[in-house]
Amino acid sequence: MTAKRIALAVNGKRQWVEVDPEKPLLWVLRDDLRLTGAKYGCGAGLCGACTVHLDGKAARSCTLPVGSVGSRAVVTIEGLARGARLHPVQQAWVDEDVAQCGYCQAGQIMTAAALLAEKPRPTEADVAAITNICRCGTYPRVRLAIANAARKMRGGA
Repeated sequence: MTAKRIALAVNGKRQWVEVDPEKPLLWVLRDDLRLTGAKYGCGAGLCGACTVHLDGKAARSCTLPVGSVGSRAVVTIEGLARGARLHPVQQAWVDEDVAQCGYCQAGQIMTAAALLAEKPRPTEADVAAITNICRCGTYPRVRLAIANAARKMRGGA
């Protein structure tokens, strides 16, 4: 493993890390940049606990080599809010009391936010296609929170 100096755009800031380009983005975020919102779940990109945004699209960071990120903008759960104002999906999670243990919630929120940015009026099938895993089984509240966030993002009450 040969470390290289890699530039990343994370949460609106240019960051430099000296790491092996094959190191998964998740571990660069957690270990090198101390952004611990994205979680390690399965290590195979299946559970979604590690989800971040790459240029606004949901991406599983546990299987993504940091060297492949390039100039794409990385947003973690720590960068989703605007100052003290929560992103509408984060606020919907609070309003609907979605979290139980909370481990998967950052990944769920990041996936939902990316979905709503792409599809402001998601169908039930769009929401059901989210593959993030929640061991606590809060899926009914997740679906409700996504619907409420979508409505608020479109200007509804």
